[in-house]
Amino acid sequence: MDDILRFRDDQPAEEPAVSLDAFLDQDGAVSVRIEAGDDVRLLLPVLDRVRLVEVDFPRFRDGRGYSSARILRESGYTGEIRATGDVLVDELLFMRRCGFDAFAPDAPLDPETVERLLTIYPYVYQHAADDAVPVWKLRHG
Repeated sequence: MDDILRFRDDQPAEEPAVSLDAFLDQDGAVSVRIEAGDDVRLLLPVLDRVRLVEVDFPRFRDGRGYSSARILRESGYTGEIRATGDVLVDELLFMRRCGFDAFAPDAPLDPETVERLLTIYPYVYQHAADDAVPVWKLRHG
């Protein structure tokens, strides 16, 4: 996890992320790790002290982490959300649309491929957690 791909200007918390249960039990914790099956909504009452949320993807086909990121963004969380684990390059665009802004995949990603895939589609078709305006709205003002 030495190569973290970040799309933020601020610095994340330097403390290692702790499990959701440990985070909720420790008043001083600021970094939390969400595992597959954790209910991220348990963080909503304490979002003001969260600086980094790591969402683990145990397998690329496990999409629960997408929902976790979207719930956090729709609830007003503005800190870093980092996807970790089995993160594939072809998922990055969709992960960013759901609210992820940092990635720490198990296998390194080629930076040129990442850039190409994140810019390949100039328009989107639906609202998401990002600020992209759907193409239909651009057409019809």
